[in-house]
Amino acid sequence: MKFKTMTTIAFALMPVAGVVVLTLALGTGVASVSASSGRTRQLHVKKECSLYKGTPGSFCTITSSNVMGIVVGARVYYDQAANIPTGLLDSNVVLDSGNGNRALGRCTLDLATNLGLCTFSDGTGNLTGFHARVNVDCRSGCRWDGPYGFTDLNKHDDD
Repeated sequence: MKFKTMTTIAFALMPVAGVVVLTLALGTGVASVSASSGRTRQLHVKKECSLYKGTPGSFCTITSSNVMGIVVGARVYYDQAANIPTGLLDSNVVLDSGNGNRALGRCTLDLATNLGLCTFSDGTGNLTGFHARVNVDCRSGCRWDGPYGFTDLNKHDDD
């Protein structure tokens, strides 16, 4: 009888043990994801916009950058006109670093406060896999600051 009782208890505890193991495994996975996102690099770029006219195709020029793929002299081209909708610059952008090195994104700037946001989702050449979410501050000069990284496009889900 003792053996049957212990076997029943052992089988009853197996699902509980499985939940504990699964919880620990997921908890460890979450910690490692958090740890990897904690290693995100910070982008710091300054640009000047004296040639920007608010029309499609207008551009600003990068004057400093801490990202190797974004060189001084690179241009940020804006596809949409400023003030559509009223009070905003809301445009697709191409960050062109020359020689086929480009990043694709979107920028929105409040024209009253000169504060905004740019996001980049991918690129070509040296900027392949580039992604960023940067705050824009054009109150005195113009700068981008925020996290960025490069997606490893050679890694597959089945690796």
